[in-house]
Amino acid sequence: MEIATVQGETRQTAGHHANERLRRRGLVPAVIYGHGLPNEYVALSLHDTRLALARMLHVIKLRVDGGEQQYLIKEVQFDHLQQTPIHVDLMRVDVTERVKVRVPLELRGRPRGTLEGGTLVSVITELDVECLLLDIPDGIRAHVEHLGLNEALYVRELTVPPEVKVLNSGNDIVAIVHPPRGTTAAELEAVTEGTAEPEVIGKGAKEDEEGEGGE
Repeated sequence: MEIATVQGETRQTAGHHANERLRRRGLVPAVIYGHGLPNEYVALSLHDTRLALARMLHVIKLRVDGGEQQYLIKEVQFDHLQQTPIHVDLMRVDVTERVKVRVPLELRGRPRGTLEGGTLVSVITELDVECLLLDIPDGIRAHVEHLGLNEALYVRELTVPPEVKVLNSGNDIVAIVHPPRGTTAAELEAVTEGTAEPEVIGKGAKEDEEGEGGE
């Protein structure tokens, strides 16, 4: 699991105007809570925070007043354009404690049903999981090459690391291949009887990237 380093500084509890002044300085107001301790109020580097969020990281190493501490990014509030973070909730965690987070779900491959004119529809883009802090996966990959027309991939069919517990229902649909609009049941049966071997995409550069330790 990748952990980003974020520069920060302490701040006094304050209202809207004080927070706006922090944002004009390139800082993001944040609160640290958890483990029965009093809340701490800090301001994070906007640049560092954006980098961490762009890489979909769940844990940051916060540097404040010469010290460093790891925190779980629990919630992020964005501006009205949903682009710039304006407030962050950080939770105190221990490496031995299990946490609940959402991780991105990536579909891999070209379903064979799309070769017959079908359309792949992604239903779930994030997965709710529970695991130890250091076991949080950067993401879960789901292969969909085998899906034919009107066939779906379910959560129960996903391959996840053994130390990760999936919290979604196993009956939740991850992705489905819809047939071409107007296709009758008889036409669908005739098409699926003579399906060709699927063409797997995302093989070249993407797999090379995985071999070099990519996500």
